[in-house]
Amino acid sequence: MIRIYLKPADKAPRALSKSRWGAKPLYRALVTQAKADGIINAVAHHTHYGFSNHGPVRENGADLSNPHLTMCVELIGAKDQLELFCRTHGALLADKVIVYKHLEHWHVGPGSLEHEDASAAEAQ
Repeated sequence: MIRIYLKPADKAPRALSKSRWGAKPLYRALVTQAKADGIINAVAHHTHYGFSNHGPVRENGADLSNPHLTMCVELIGAKDQLELFCRTHGALLADKVIVYKHLEHWHVGPGSLEHEDASAAEAQ
């Protein structure tokens, strides 16, 4: 899994946006590109309070959302697939905080639980 931290106000280059009205939000472009690249799961999480990259603490107001408050795009896939995604879309990811974390994949059924572990090389 990787988590990409960015601002909701960050925009994708116009080449990735099919809208006539303006550039697509970067978090939407990343999720769309992840789908096109065959990533198993991609989700954008909005936050309510926090900071990123040593910036100031920010929060949403009662009536208006804060376009500078950190949000997170989370991608789940094989490590080599996530690395390829980052290399391929490096221009979109420049200056973003990106964190990789190993996960176990659990298969749950009636009365059973199986999980796939990372290889020894991936666990290091």
